[in-house]
Amino acid sequence: MTASAPLVVATSPLASEDKAVVAPEDKAVVAPDASKRSSGVDGPNQQAYLESSGEESGADGSGPMNVKRLGRERPAALSSGLVEAGFVFTVVLSMMMSEYFIGGFNIILPPVADALAIPPSARTWPAGVTNLTTAALLQPFARMCDLYGARVVFICGHAWLLVWSLITGFSVNSTMLIVCRAMQGIGAAAFLPAGLALLSQTYRPGPRKNFVFSVYGAFACIGFYFGIFMGAVAAQYLNWRWYFWIGTILGLCLVLSGFLTVPRGLGDVDPDVRMDWWGVVTIVPGLVLVVFAFTDGGHAPDGWRTPYVYVTLIIGILFLVAAVYVQGWVSSQPLLPPEIFKLKYMKRLMGALFCSYGVFGLFLFYASFYIETVLHTSPILSAAWFTPLAVGGMFLAIGGGLVLHIVSNRILMLISGLGFLLSTLLFALIPSSGKSTSFIYWAYIFPAMLGGTIGVDITFNVTNVFITTAMPRRHQAAASGLINSLLYLGIAFWLGIAELAISATQQSKGADSLDPRAQYQIGFWTGVGLAAVSLCLTVTVRMGQAEATMTADERAELERETNGS
Repeated sequence: MTASAPLVVATSPLASEDKAVVAPEDKAVVAPDASKRSSGVDGPNQQAYLESSGEESGADGSGPMNVKRLGRERPAALSSGLVEAGFVFTVVLSMMMSEYFIGGFNIILPPVADALAIPPSARTWPAGVTNLTTAALLQPFARMCDLYGARVVFICGHAWLLVWSLITGFSVNSTMLIVCRAMQGIGAAAFLPAGLALLSQTYRPGPRKNFVFSVYGAFACIGFYFGIFMGAVAAQYLNWRWYFWIGTILGLCLVLSGFLTVPRGLGDVDPDVRMDWWGVVTIVPGLVLVVFAFTDGGHAPDGWRTPYVYVTLIIGILFLVAAVYVQGWVSSQPLLPPEIFKLKYMKRLMGALFCSYGVFGLFLFYASFYIETVLHTSPILSAAWFTPLAVGGMFLAIGGGLVLHIVSNRILMLISGLGFLLSTLLFALIPSSGKSTSFIYWAYIFPAMLGGTIGVDITFNVTNVFITTAMPRRHQAAASGLINSLLYLGIAFWLGIAELAISATQQSKGADSLDPRAQYQIGFWTGVGLAAVSLCLTVTVRMGQAEATMTADERAELERETNGS
């Protein structure tokens, strides 16, 4: 049977024995054994036959369904094209908002540091604490998506971010700023896994899902650039506080949009799910303490010999060891279900993502400071230099949705790995003198920006589609939380490692031996090393293509039926 068959009359498994049902023109309903009769293939070989022909047996035993056609159709939960556009627009804007408060903050950090008297050694915390709290709390909030529904968590997360963005604009000292930035991270920890879960639960594998996820990933770069642009406007023409208040206005628009455009039926609620409190009390403090130790170790009075540094590191490691034990052998419903890690190549892929996102974080942080501090550009010109991130992201969004189901994911991941490597390597090789600013931009910075957007957009899109497609529906929220955890934890952790490398070099060569350019180069070379490690891991991972296929739940049901027969 083909997808073009206008009408099929078949016995419905839900109807009485003597009644037949008439299928709509765009649907095909077939008797349970029709696929076997028409194909002449029975037993275990049936699934391979159906996959090669573009048709797969329905999970309910109702016969073949054309997965290629289903992969292009609008989801049934979205009643019209307008509803779908509003839904996708709202969810992708949530990714934009999270990146807005990361990218632009690096631009306004110099005037903020001057206004609030923040010393250079303490500037890492206001920039990185948002990533840390987001990474630490993503998994608990992913579980809340199962408890209360992804729609509720999504809207509440944006409301929380709205409130704390408003308060952050009134910060009067560095302590208040750091606390408020940490509170902002809690909001992102809520709506990021919720938004990704909404998309992954709504769209089945296929070109339509590929395109939507490509747009979602592209808005990370667009949001980062928009944050840079608004930060530049606030720093140069307004006041740094307006950067947060503009974000507050955008957050209010997103809360209202979420109420209006995200259908109430979206976002599964599982009454049998329970919060894994043992996981919460071990994973969250473990991550926070370890990242704190690595971030603050280089700036402490006695470095790593400072008692609070090595004590927090030891306690953090103990918490994480306890978390591994709890997740594996104690919790009945762990925050990180073991099924997630049974996926082939998953552990290597996680290691590659942890390193890759760390590279991107180092690139963004040190590139902002290098452009403003070393090259002495104005905030507005700095924003203009980051334009390739946004433009490249939009092109990759359009192209990515068209090729993800055609080009091997392994090839795409290799291209993204080279992009990460290029972004940091070019900044590390910028000559200190003898070249004009214009030459430096076009020869080094412009291609580095392109490399950065190629790296993060392709990686984010490919891995999101691969992981969410491979996971059953009940684990979509947990998988979404894990994806975002690797992103934000990678940024926070490796930024701390780079700062540690800079501090160690300063201590060995003398406090005044490194000018800002030399310090930033250490950060870039750290990124080069990370990119090389990630590339080595990536070449060993085989992910195939993001084709239209059955969902993980449908495939599992088909396997049970095949084994039962």
